[in-house]
Amino acid sequence: MNKPIGYWIKRLDAALEVQLDSTLARIKLTRRQWQTLSTLSEGAMLPEQLEVTLYPLWGNDIRMRERELAALVGRGMITMIDDRLVLSDRGREKYHEAQRSVEDARQDLSMGIGIDEYSMALSVLERMSLNAERLAR
Repeated sequence: MNKPIGYWIKRLDAALEVQLDSTLARIKLTRRQWQTLSTLSEGAMLPEQLEVTLYPLWGNDIRMRERELAALVGRGMITMIDDRLVLSDRGREKYHEAQRSVEDARQDLSMGIGIDEYSMALSVLERMSLNAERLAR
């Protein structure tokens, strides 16, 4: 198929979103819950810090953010210690379970693609993104 790169990028992005949502649904997490657990796996954060960190992924939807955080708190995966959000033992276990599932899915997605090919693809996409951003200014 002789399609432009934008076609393949959008097609890949859509397929990756469906695949990730499906992978996480099997372990009863949403993508935003996974992003939250993954972020907090790096350490405790003030709620404002978490909001700033996740903003590029979550945007301005305050109700959705509150709903997702409330679900994680309600399921005992996140708690507050000294005004900071932290993963509970249950949250850390769920994070590790999700990490394994996501990594397995990533390996399946890159089946038949060599390490050098994958690295080259990332490098090319990064450079094209930076060029496009520079040209858009």
